[in-house]
Amino acid sequence: MPEPLVPGGAATRQHQGSSGERSGRIAMAVAPFLKHWRTTFERVEKFVSPIYFTDCNLRGRLFGDRCPVTLSSFLTPERLPYEEAVQQDFSPAQVGDSFGPTWWTCWFRVELVIPEAWVGQEVHLCWESDGESLVWRDGEPVQGLTKEGEKTSYVLTDKLGEGDPRSLTLYIEVACNGLLGAGKGSMIAAPDPEKMFRLSQAELAVFHRDVHKLLVDLELLLGMAKGLGEDNQRSFQALYTANQMVNVCDPAKPETYSTAKALASKFFGQHGGESQHTIHAMGHCHIDTAWLWPFKETVRKCARSWSTAVKLMEQDPEFVFVCSQAQQLQWVKNHYPGLHARLQEFACRGQFVPVGGTWVEMDGNLPSGESMVRQFLQGQNFFLQEFGKVCSEFWLPDTFGYSAQLPQIMRGCGIKRFLTQKLSWNLVNSFPHHTFIWEGLDGSQVLVHFPPGDSYGMQGTVEEVLKTVTNNRDKGRTNHSGFLFGFGDGGGGPTQTMLDRLKRLSNADGLPRVQLSSPEQLFTALERDSGQLCTWVGELFLELHNGTYTTHAQLKKGNRECEQILHDVELLSSLALARSAQFLYPAAQLEHLWRLLLLNQFHDVLTGSCIQLVAEDAMSYYEDIRSHGNTLLSTAAAALCAGEPGPEGLLIVNTLPWKRTEVLALPKPGGAHSLALVTVPSVGYAPAPTSLQPLLPQQPVFVVQETDGSVTLDNGIIRVRLDPTGCLTSLVLVASGREAIAEGALGNQFVLFDDVPLYWDAWDVMDYHLETRKPVRGQAGTLAVGTEGGLRGSAWFLLQISPSSRLSQEVVLDIGCPYVRFHTEVHWHEAHKFLKVEFPARIRSPQATYEIQFGHLQRPTHYNTSWDWARYEVWAQRWIDLSECDFGLALLNNCKYGASVRGNVLSLSLLRAPKAPDVTADMGRHEFTYALMPHKGSFQEAGVIHAAYNLNFPLLALPAPGPAPATTWSAFSVSSPAVVLETIKQAEKSHQHRTLVLRLYEAHGSHVDCWLYTSLPIQEAILCNLLEQRDPTGHLSLRDNRLKLTFSPFQVRSLLLVLQPPPN
Repeated sequence: MPEPLVPGGAATRQHQGSSGERSGRIAMAVAPFLKHWRTTFERVEKFVSPIYFTDCNLRGRLFGDRCPVTLSSFLTPERLPYEEAVQQDFSPAQVGDSFGPTWWTCWFRVELVIPEAWVGQEVHLCWESDGESLVWRDGEPVQGLTKEGEKTSYVLTDKLGEGDPRSLTLYIEVACNGLLGAGKGSMIAAPDPEKMFRLSQAELAVFHRDVHKLLVDLELLLGMAKGLGEDNQRSFQALYTANQMVNVCDPAKPETYSTAKALASKFFGQHGGESQHTIHAMGHCHIDTAWLWPFKETVRKCARSWSTAVKLMEQDPEFVFVCSQAQQLQWVKNHYPGLHARLQEFACRGQFVPVGGTWVEMDGNLPSGESMVRQFLQGQNFFLQEFGKVCSEFWLPDTFGYSAQLPQIMRGCGIKRFLTQKLSWNLVNSFPHHTFIWEGLDGSQVLVHFPPGDSYGMQGTVEEVLKTVTNNRDKGRTNHSGFLFGFGDGGGGPTQTMLDRLKRLSNADGLPRVQLSSPEQLFTALERDSGQLCTWVGELFLELHNGTYTTHAQLKKGNRECEQILHDVELLSSLALARSAQFLYPAAQLEHLWRLLLLNQFHDVLTGSCIQLVAEDAMSYYEDIRSHGNTLLSTAAAALCAGEPGPEGLLIVNTLPWKRTEVLALPKPGGAHSLALVTVPSVGYAPAPTSLQPLLPQQPVFVVQETDGSVTLDNGIIRVRLDPTGCLTSLVLVASGREAIAEGALGNQFVLFDDVPLYWDAWDVMDYHLETRKPVRGQAGTLAVGTEGGLRGSAWFLLQISPSSRLSQEVVLDIGCPYVRFHTEVHWHEAHKFLKVEFPARIRSPQATYEIQFGHLQRPTHYNTSWDWARYEVWAQRWIDLSECDFGLALLNNCKYGASVRGNVLSLSLLRAPKAPDVTADMGRHEFTYALMPHKGSFQEAGVIHAAYNLNFPLLALPAPGPAPATTWSAFSVSSPAVVLETIKQAEKSHQHRTLVLRLYEAHGSHVDCWLYTSLPIQEAILCNLLEQRDPTGHLSLRDNRLKLTFSPFQVRSLLLVLQPPPN
């Protein structure tokens, strides 16, 4: 903004003088003066300014007569329901009062009497405070009031009638937080717990709607004058029209307003041509389910934002409001049933449009494939139940990257359209499209649109409208763009002013055509041009926020563990259902636990980019899942054992679809454990081994400590040598003698980096952190033998990372195991440091492989192009692998996501130490395991995928209350190692009580035919989609207890298995 040339611009006005002088002055005003562009522009700016010359400009006339209200209040640390709040003792209050601290609530009773003289006028309650407010009228929430969201008045009546009541009592619930929380000193700083809030305005006022409309027109004309630029004819027409309006409009004389209005109407009535770009404007209100405020505050944000949207929908039948996240709608249904009913009503009218199809707007990288399916399954079922239909577009505008399996998951859930905009945040490369076809890992395709204004919180300004056209990277391919308007992140949503702007711009010459629209209209228009669109294959990687793969390690660990627990509970409960007529599948409990897990996968929770209060809530949700999940596991195990002969004892359960032989620590009386080698069939169980174990069929583990302090572990498959500090000097594949560690290098090398981003502390790790690498050197002589060999051998050591942080690790090798495990415990107390572990490999390859949801993909190990080096820190699920022609090295993990392979060095990201928005993030004790697996041939042939599953899904030793079965039993197995049976659960539909859903996927990247074997009593088998809807052509023939299935690379298939009725 340039400095003003003269106070108030070039034109000053005097309102005195005779009518002759006045008419002479107006005549002069229309005379053809030479105009200076900048002074003319600033003159109009000052005429509408809320800061300068409000005593004599138009803005100062927006409100007329004012009248005080009577206030009383009470303060509470609780978020009370309305019925309870209004029963409290209210004390007299006044404008200027302070209240707080942060996260408390101040309720105001507002008693008002409208003056008789205001009949025929529009009357507002003007309210300003730095907290977020909600107006309650007659026991219902009617509008949000937030200064930051430009909502500082509530319309009591648009025209006070003779018979209308003059006195009224309202309640205003003020949350002691702003739209974006209460950060101390900056938005993303940790909240200030002692912050106080203030009521700065509370009064009745007459609102001049004609002044408001003139202000909107003048702002738009200024926007066109500035946005179209001084070399554009229409820019000058806009500026001259605005200047002429200032000339004819006397703020003190409302009778002059119509002349000014006519000038604006003439200008905006000049229409563009048929080829104009069409902008589809939709009301939108992105509300982070938790971020810089706790989950419970989001419930109230929804009420504040959506009650405001309802008010706009009531007033304007053309206004369409889109809304994602089933969880938030469920909250509103529970806490504000009247508001929920209104939303359903407007959904029937087509004005309230649920979008997204997911439970929350989840992170797009870290949840497992099955979790992503459940986001849609829970979300779509909710939308169908509450609003009568499923969503047809996926809506994820603010997530930090998008997995290459999302297109297949979307298609499986009835969705072919996707809207986001986050890739506009890329730090390095500009994404080349705004509208394109996205092809996923398996070849599934969806239509994607990024609103070219690069925002989901537009305000309807000319600048945004012009940016939407000029910024569009698919000009010539399509002539339509989305435009989401409304305050977002902390809620707020659209305002009447935004709507007024957009309607005024509907078809103004010089600008694109603007229409109030819906996602259906937008995507239908885009689909007409889909033959012209380019295709993007693979992941949509965000070149920013890659610290979120590591921040708040405990949240990541909780997610992985709870995904595993729910998998196991569903599987065992399904088997119990098939085996026992008395067993009741815990469908309601599982839905509740899944919804907690899905809630924690919101894109600012699982990522760790939230405040401490949110992280604490999330950890308590994980604890609920763990404790209830373990109870459900025991119940299912007991039902499986019922009626089986054999001694009382333990049931060893394998929840994976392949046979496993592993060393297991079995509980002994008195709390001790003994090691045993157990073999358990696929998706089945085996009795616990007796003390009379047969001789070991494999070579036992040998452990040798040399005189120099180094230790060698050897199980005949791999030989591991650790130097006296615990670093890995050698890892040999015994059969071939092939060494996996690079010559002269050390594996299991812990490294520390300085980790100071540019701004987004919990979110970003910058490329320059790699320039600060400092290896953490161990102390020779700290390595000691742990378990001495036989079934298991181990060595352990201590490592001082820094004066305030330390690490202990046990390196474990089991009999018959193709990988060595590193059980790690860290006491971490750092600031802006990043801990990783590195393994330099004796392997050369231009690309490494990373597991993603239901598959894997390759990323480069070099920095040839800017697209390559922008991936200096990436994400993976359970494993990464670096291979050359006939040999490779895989790095497995049980709860980590951040990783990288640069050159020949595999690196796993372990811990960060950001200080905003949570100053305590990652501080304290951590436990995690990673493993290293050298292999002959490809990682597919070598069984890396199975090994990573085994690490993440340990065999279960469950107590059997009665006699434990004496023999092994397997429910399912698959003939091909390329096909993974990922999920076994009961079907969602209540009438399908004895129907199981199986989900399988092709994991190698190959076309494959395979057999699914089962010992369960199956009546019917039929293919279904991810929403568990039957495929009418999907009947499968069941012969000899087996089904034939066909897969293409990375294809996910689901089937319904109808169980035979149980014997009476």
